[in-house]
Amino acid sequence: MFVLPPPPKYGNAGAPGALLETNNLLEHPTGPEFQLVVGEGTYTLTDELLLATPPPHPSDAPQPNNNPLATTIGPQSAGTKLSLATLSPSRWPTHRQSRGHGAWHPIPPSIQEEAQSPRGDAAPPANGGLFGSATYYSSTVGFGESNPALQVVAAPVKGNKKDQKLKPKNNIIKSNSSYVSRVIPHDNLPKRLAEHSPDGLYAFANINRAFVWLDLSAEAKTENMTKVLFTKAHVLCHDVNAWTKSGSHLDIVMGFNTGDVIWYEPMSQKYARLNKNGAINASPIQCIAWLPHKENLFIAAHTDGTLVVYDKDKEDTAFTPEDGLPTDHAHVDGGQKPAFRIQKSVQSPNQKSNPVAAWSVSNMRINGIAFAPDGQSLAVVCEDGTLTILDYINERVIGVYRSYYGAMLCVTWSPDGRYVLTGGQDDLVSIWSLVDQALVARCVGHESWVTDVKFDPWRCDERNYRFGSIGEDCRLLLWDFSVGMLRRPNVRNRGSFSTHVSANRKESANTVNRIRSNSSREPADGVEIKGDGEVVHAVDSKATVAVLPPVMSKSVDEHPLCWLGFEEKCILASCKDGNNARLAGVCIVC
Repeated sequence: MFVLPPPPKYGNAGAPGALLETNNLLEHPTGPEFQLVVGEGTYTLTDELLLATPPPHPSDAPQPNNNPLATTIGPQSAGTKLSLATLSPSRWPTHRQSRGHGAWHPIPPSIQEEAQSPRGDAAPPANGGLFGSATYYSSTVGFGESNPALQVVAAPVKGNKKDQKLKPKNNIIKSNSSYVSRVIPHDNLPKRLAEHSPDGLYAFANINRAFVWLDLSAEAKTENMTKVLFTKAHVLCHDVNAWTKSGSHLDIVMGFNTGDVIWYEPMSQKYARLNKNGAINASPIQCIAWLPHKENLFIAAHTDGTLVVYDKDKEDTAFTPEDGLPTDHAHVDGGQKPAFRIQKSVQSPNQKSNPVAAWSVSNMRINGIAFAPDGQSLAVVCEDGTLTILDYINERVIGVYRSYYGAMLCVTWSPDGRYVLTGGQDDLVSIWSLVDQALVARCVGHESWVTDVKFDPWRCDERNYRFGSIGEDCRLLLWDFSVGMLRRPNVRNRGSFSTHVSANRKESANTVNRIRSNSSREPADGVEIKGDGEVVHAVDSKATVAVLPPVMSKSVDEHPLCWLGFEEKCILASCKDGNNARLAGVCIVC
């Protein structure tokens, strides 16, 4: 289904052997082989966008051998990630589907105005206190709010611009920094921005040393809104701040293999550079994300197993872990050093410079992070095959779960926060119930590593869920499950909180992310209680866990898939060249 873009060409202009960049390509394949048949209907591939891979910079060193079986593995130098953004107030469903009728029933406008995310554990309350609403979040404790040193005093706003946002100071187009190689904005960028609909879909992609901004709602999808090329640095990840986005402002952070961070505002073409030359942490940044409902804070997962919280408005200084911080010495990974260690607490009075906080979560690489829908918990998956649920606000580990075997590569939360999905090198998608503190199902259908997994929030309701997964086997799989399908294992004593939560379903979305073990009770079989209430779960056998088959499985390309996204009217997936880890195409299925 995917076709690789033309390779970089050798031209006569410039130095001999100089590489010339190729253009993006758009195709519209037809035929039954480009259709996905599911219970709700048929999805048809409408657009196949092939993104041009940037040529290496002339000063780039030869690429290291990234073969995982090699005896000498070089540092990671290439990444392929995609993200979507709309400028409308909410990307979440404003309608619920009535099962069995295929009709869509609108949520009342009063609820729509408050809604920021769908709730799956109860019907929308009439008072507007919807899970994910402004009313809901005003009653939750935010990160660092109890530390006076982190209280931000709002700067006076000049004029009558109520939605004015703080932007970076440096113009990336006119930058003389050697870190930025070249910036290619669209010739009519102001006009394109003025004509863009708030409901239109922007796409951002990092491809090796390039960062690309696209408008998928425009007719000219192949034209980059902006393309930024970097020198001797590859963008491994990025994230768009959904909390601060508007028709005139977008906050984006990018993580690099050099450990550097770029805060980029594409509409004004301004940028700032943080963790310059690895002043705080020099290891590559595998994944990066804005903290929920924060304008200035984001978290970076470095490949040395460290999570670092940065403030985009603060300067960097050389960082040395602080002394006298609490450490969970009971949780020791491999008999070496504690797996979770606080290097700098968010409660530290020293908050004049970055980092705001730093925690060592694993002695191996962090592969993925995801915040719970209510913003109170953080899920972290690592190369050592662990899923760690962090109460990052109080800087403690809630629980640690282990894969069947191999590394965990991706993680996501259900829209109501009751379930966590992980995928990894065991070729499985695992469904974890945080209410029951248990693995409730293993999803079997992939034939290779699972690289991404996402819920489809437009097809999730109070008891039924839809999610998709992709993998190195080039396949896209769709899955449906309901609460009743997930039988609990026969031997479980999760009574410390599960019975209480089950007795009051309306509290589950809020309570599941504040779970704590009761260390005075006897732990269940295969469960180990560590210091400070941390729960470490053993691997469940196949006989005690339900097996869930997919409702649809289809090979959609001859190259490995690397990213999956759901929109209200389409499914998007991207693939990469299996030999060079390069983003090859974006598939839009409507």
